[in-house]
Amino acid sequence: MPENSVDVVISGAGPNGLMLAGELALAGVHAVVLDELPGPSAQPKANGLVGQVIRLLDMRGLYHEFGGPPGAPQPLPHYFFSGLPLSFAGLADNPMSVLGLPQPKLVRGLEKWTAGLGVEIRWGHRLSALTQRDGGVDITVAGPDGDYHLGARYLIGADGGKSVVRKQVGIEFPGYTATDSIARMGHVWLPDELRTGDGGIEVPGFGRLPFGHNRLERGGFVFAELEPGRPLIATVEFGGEPVDTPMSIEELRGSVRRVLGVDLPLEAPHGPGPHALRRIENQNTRQAERYREGNVFLLGDAAHVHSGMGGPGLNLGLQDAANLGWKLAAAIKGWASAELLDTYHSERHPVGVRVMMSSLAQTALFAPGPEVTAMRTLLGELLERPENTAYIARLMSGSDTRYETGDPHPLAGRMVPDLTLETPDGTQRVAELLRKARPVLLTLADNPNFSEVTYAWRDRVDTVAATSADAPATALLIRPDGYVAWAADDADRSDQDRLRAALTRWFGTPMSVPANG
Repeated sequence: MPENSVDVVISGAGPNGLMLAGELALAGVHAVVLDELPGPSAQPKANGLVGQVIRLLDMRGLYHEFGGPPGAPQPLPHYFFSGLPLSFAGLADNPMSVLGLPQPKLVRGLEKWTAGLGVEIRWGHRLSALTQRDGGVDITVAGPDGDYHLGARYLIGADGGKSVVRKQVGIEFPGYTATDSIARMGHVWLPDELRTGDGGIEVPGFGRLPFGHNRLERGGFVFAELEPGRPLIATVEFGGEPVDTPMSIEELRGSVRRVLGVDLPLEAPHGPGPHALRRIENQNTRQAERYREGNVFLLGDAAHVHSGMGGPGLNLGLQDAANLGWKLAAAIKGWASAELLDTYHSERHPVGVRVMMSSLAQTALFAPGPEVTAMRTLLGELLERPENTAYIARLMSGSDTRYETGDPHPLAGRMVPDLTLETPDGTQRVAELLRKARPVLLTLADNPNFSEVTYAWRDRVDTVAATSADAPATALLIRPDGYVAWAADDADRSDQDRLRAALTRWFGTPMSVPANG
């Protein structure tokens, strides 16, 4: 084992790798993050965050830090599914939230957060080789001053869709490559008079196009101005020939002309960058057959790649990080059960399957042809019914995720509701209880039995007594990732036995016998 050893090495300092590093730091675990880039990536990829990940950022105190308005995250009144409008006006429980945050700003924000937590990021250092051994991984790193060796108990591959880590440990990456379409996108400058004032654009000679994805007879057109003065335009064309020249504004302008049938007076962006300008051919939809090989784990795009339609990527990847972080910390601290780390794959792999299903369905619905038009018409009629819109909202936000926790309560396995609580420290939201990424037993009735059970786990589980006008249970055991491990409506002996079983399953053997036995 190399003398230069750490608990965790993370290969990749993108959003997912940085999120994991922060989660580990909150748990008191030192991680070293490697990235071959000289600094945070300025490449504009995702344009924002959608879904349950907004609540995760809120739990860590990052929602407002990253530009969210005061108070709890608010749901969107409307969204789209493959360009079909979704109205959430009739939904009693709307899970769709959004935070417009370009990926370079997100990465810089996460870098600042992790720096405050003491995380070590080695920019310009690339993982070049790895060997697994009993109890850890030996890593070769190519740094600015030459190669060196690093030992780790665990290695995380957060190094993108072409992951070196995934390839070196031999995890297959099956899936599908679409070869019948070309997408082009870029930040542009547009005359002010083209903007409609409601997020859309008025195209001379064509007409109004709303914000988001627009399926047209000649292809797809996307317009989004998430930052004032930085409109993003994208096109999707089907059946085109591959292009081997560098992407240019002229190429984007020509693609817009072919899709709309008219010229759009766009120019290269006038303001400071970074600016998106790229072409996507051969879109991959792929998922690692397993997320773990020994002491090596895959995270984010190293584990799954898919179309960005609907904005699912960061919702998926950042929640992967939150799921894995506390489990790795538990293993390193010595109280994790032998099975705990395996639940990373068993919980997150099915979520990835659903995201790819949604992504492929939206891509198929965006294709040209009368049969697709008929399908969109039918689906549009179905989406006029609130129960169907609610189903799609749960799918796109990820709020339909329910982990198998072994507890029968309806809340178990789901993300905890963001209740408003009255606590000894004043009015708080549930999200504020999870700032430190520690498990929490939240009791919502005046009954000490559950707190007495949890006393034996007091070194790793916090207990909070509170009341709430909207209490959905008498008590909740909340994991660090915000998901409910156990809940009870009463406080009888069987509920206490279920709590003890949940504590043992998720948070290991207790440190001592409870005070009352």
